Amino acid sequence: MSSFKNQEGAVIVDRMIAAIRENKQYLSDIDGAIGDGDHGINMNKGFTLAGEALEKDPGDLAHGLNILGRILIMKIGGAMGPLYGKIFKTMGSTFSGRDEIDAGLFREALNQVGQAMEKLSPARVGDKTLVDALYPAIEAYNRSLDEGGGFREALETMKAAAASGRDSTSGMIAKIGRSSRLGERSRGVTDAGAASCALLLGVMADSITDLL
Repeated sequence: MSSFKNQEGAVIVDRMIAAIRENKQYLSDIDGAIGDGDHGINMNKGFTLAGEALEKDPGDLAHGLNILGRILIMKIGGAMGPLYGKIFKTMGSTFSGRDEIDAGLFREALNQVGQAMEKLSPARVGDKTLVDALYPAIEAYNRSLDEGGGFREALETMKAAAASGRDSTSGMIAKIGRSSRLGERSRGVTDAGAASCALLLGVMADSITDLL
């Protein structure tokens, strides 16, 4: 198959929620090296609340992403809530009303996310933030399709680029956010936002691949 049903895609959000729960300590630990140490805790809070809301009001993938995005914006403090909330609400809006989600529609969602993030955050690749995983992942997905790759191949390429972007942050000096005050001392630690972004994009890629 080259597409999956929006209704069946609800499992993607369930798996992302589970992944954040399983990795909350890891995300907080790496955040604690140069930040407040609460990234995993805050993400787990928002994703858990979304899971509880979706148990009471289940729906398709678009619905799940919209609920997740809304709760992250409303319930998580700091920069991460609005950023991740915007990512998921943008994807949810792109998928709303569509019965089938194929490689082209997923590309549209990713590109909409990229455009929304560029307007919302001044962060660019190299600043040691979540966009170091996000932007290369979007670029890799687009490039894979442009070179003739199928949905599965593009998703795998996206996942690999997100992981590579995450890993690259270890060698960077933070330029945005609280950790930017550390200067050279921020080098040598993986950025927590990039880590959670790579984790979520990886889960999304694997889950969609399972549905195809």
